[in-house]
Amino acid sequence: MTGIGEVLATARRARGMTQEELASRAEVTQAALSRYEHDLRTPDEEVLARLARALGVTPQLLQRGGRIEGGIAVGAHMRRRATAKATVWRELEAKLNMLRLHTAQLMDEVAIRTDRQVPTFDPLEVEPEAAARMLRAQWRMPVGPVHSLSAWLDAAGIVVIAEDFGPSARVDGLSQWSGAYPVVLVNSSAPTDRKRLTLAHELGHLVLHSDHVDEDVEAQANVFAAELLMPRDEITPMLRQRLTLDRLADLKRYWGVSMQALIERAHALGTLTATQRASLHKTLSAKGWRTREPLSDGLAPEEPRLARHIAESLKTRGLSEREIARLTGFSSPEENTLAPSPRSRRLQVV
Repeated sequence: MTGIGEVLATARRARGMTQEELASRAEVTQAALSRYEHDLRTPDEEVLARLARALGVTPQLLQRGGRIEGGIAVGAHMRRRATAKATVWRELEAKLNMLRLHTAQLMDEVAIRTDRQVPTFDPLEVEPEAAARMLRAQWRMPVGPVHSLSAWLDAAGIVVIAEDFGPSARVDGLSQWSGAYPVVLVNSSAPTDRKRLTLAHELGHLVLHSDHVDEDVEAQANVFAAELLMPRDEITPMLRQRLTLDRLADLKRYWGVSMQALIERAHALGTLTATQRASLHKTLSAKGWRTREPLSDGLAPEEPRLARHIAESLKTRGLSEREIARLTGFSSPEENTLAPSPRSRRLQVV
């Protein structure tokens, strides 16, 4: 069982605040806050209310979080580049943990009937590529490209929230299970092709790593994502042709994934040599396309709608925006990043 101290510390990190800053805003000493966060003291009702207000949440969420077994997970599944700063991904991990607590509270009030289920597999027994094929079969996904992966995630009850992680974050997405409901946090500033691959990667984590985690988790999620978005049997014949930039552009338009993802898929499938792969990546780098490729803005966007639909359903039940925020564990509509009002723009459903 997680103590309220860990929830307080996680909420503070999620807001990007130091102990000194939170102590100042909540009108407590830093020494007292440190004792609260280490569960050496329990804040009284008045102090807890001030801490919650400074953190943009309700006191009930902090107290509930302290009672949820496993409520604050040690490690989120995260798609990040090697140069991502530890301070950045720890803050994002804290944000995801808080979203999990808000989701758990919301789902106590809202019953979601989903058209699809998220299957889970043990990667020691089922290869990631096979898991992707089975998911496509179970979800009855049509042959060919996945033009709107977010719509499939919506149908499976996966809550996807997007936030601009900032230009230097070098993190694309995170995911965790929140009880029976998966939660995904993605970088809204990423181009569509990268966002789609991130959603597929995080779905791979949810499918493969709900229980089993080892040092190969990132590689396994990459293999899952590649097969989900670019099935071996369908794309291999297309990759046998010489991969020029023009050819990669045509394939990008068709499959809705990045040129870099296509290069990596071709190499993994044996239709591109290591020398050819390196040469293509070098060409992309010379053109400045490694971080943002051409044609990405012309792809069908990824626009998850589940959180928006939840907010709309609550409004049809006659709840005000303030009541919805409190029900979800936020102190005000402006702070509500899970089922946001139109005025709430700090986090967006993309």
